[in-house]
Amino acid sequence: MDNSTTPQSVISKEVEITGTIKSSGSIRVDGKLEGELHCSGDAVIGSSAQIKGNMMVSSASVEGSVQGNITAKDRIEMKSTARVNGDIRAKRLSVEDGVTFVGRSEVNPSSSPLSAAAPVVSESAEADDEHADAAAARSFARR
Repeated sequence: MDNSTTPQSVISKEVEITGTIKSSGSIRVDGKLEGELHCSGDAVIGSSAQIKGNMMVSSASVEGSVQGNITAKDRIEMKSTARVNGDIRAKRLSVEDGVTFVGRSEVNPSSSPLSAAAPVVSESAEADDEHADAAAARSFARR
């Protein structure tokens, strides 16, 4: 995300919003938001920003506080002053030293959904495990 470009919309640090913000362009938030942020462009969450709600954006650069999940179509940048409490999901992730992050992350450059399924184990490996378990049980029974 290129921070040299000027955001189309700015929520200054004196502003508090309760509700959902929807933007078809880029946005910078320096104030407080209690609600969701839907942004088709890039979102910059300034160091004084406090967001309580989920974010769905193209790309996000986080310097402030976010309590909620962040989903980005492309990239999430967490700057050293960022405090994120929630799950994040993006194609790319950048995290600076000093970030506070509590949650789960899914970073997948191919953008195909990751499954939470159990690892695949071949039948022969399962059979070997069963034989090993049976042998251990017989060995224990002989004692």
